[in-house]
Amino acid sequence: MTRPRVRLRDVAAAANTSAKTASRVINGDPRVSDETRARVEQAVRDLGYQPDPLARSLRKGTDDTIGVVIDSVADPFFASVTGEIERLALRHGITVIVASTNRAPERERAVLEGLAQRRVAGLIVAPVSADHAYVQTLPCPVVFVDRRARNLKADAVVVDDRDAAARAVGHLIAHGHRRIAFIGDAPDMDTARLRLDGYRVALAEAGITEEIVLECRRDDNTGHAAAHTTQLLGMARPPTAIFSANTRCSLGVVPVLHRRNRLDIAMVAFGDFPMADSVTPGITVIDHPPETIGRLAAEQLMKRLTGEAAEVATIVVPLHLVPRGSGEVRP
Repeated sequence: MTRPRVRLRDVAAAANTSAKTASRVINGDPRVSDETRARVEQAVRDLGYQPDPLARSLRKGTDDTIGVVIDSVADPFFASVTGEIERLALRHGITVIVASTNRAPERERAVLEGLAQRRVAGLIVAPVSADHAYVQTLPCPVVFVDRRARNLKADAVVVDDRDAAARAVGHLIAHGHRRIAFIGDAPDMDTARLRLDGYRVALAEAGITEEIVLECRRDDNTGHAAAHTTQLLGMARPPTAIFSANTRCSLGVVPVLHRRNRLDIAMVAFGDFPMADSVTPGITVIDHPPETIGRLAAEQLMKRLTGEAAEVATIVVPLHLVPRGSGEVRP
């Protein structure tokens, strides 16, 4: 049986200290007392600890810490992205600091510069600013996630939002729908704009001229999506299908349809969510895998930290439509 690899946290626990202090001892930092140093060194010998090559390769003058800057920790998609990044970082003895921008461009810059001043080794960022030229002044590598940087050539892990949205709406059209509503964010963010573009592309290709577009408030997507769904059901001619452009909106749409017993209205959601396959009919989704996106972003940053990455890379994660029943309801 293979012996489990000893981690930095195991050394820290055995020495009754923090992982950061244990790391300092292992890396020869003088800012540790002799007594603590002796405990850590003894734990290293007792456990047979071998330092992770990634952690050892972090540039001198930085902490064994990376920053993750997202829209909100309450967002289900970004919570899963962050969880996967933390899982990979922990494997290498690296600490993760998480901060939210709440989609405020001025906060994005303040947060990134603040983390850089704290000597983080690198950053993974869900961008919201209109201009990221300032990122070039940061002293650490940056990988963008979910959206590309603007006015900056930089690593990014993204999906083809326009194509996936067009496929979702095309799926509804293929099942006979002509009155299809769009519920999603206002198109001031690239992802929201591209998904709305995809909706319109699919309608145009099918010769459908009528758009039913309802935008949700940034601060309460779920509540606003629920209100929009109620509004749609009250129309003289309700849509026969709904395309929900993000998970937060879907969590507002689905309960209203089920409370009103309007399961005759077809639905496709952009992004999977926990209740999607447990309701009847199951919710047809564009599988927008946050774990894959988080893993690829973390791996790309680690390549930057170890010097393995040379050229700037844009990694496009393929998306798949998962039919479960709701998207196959016919008008």
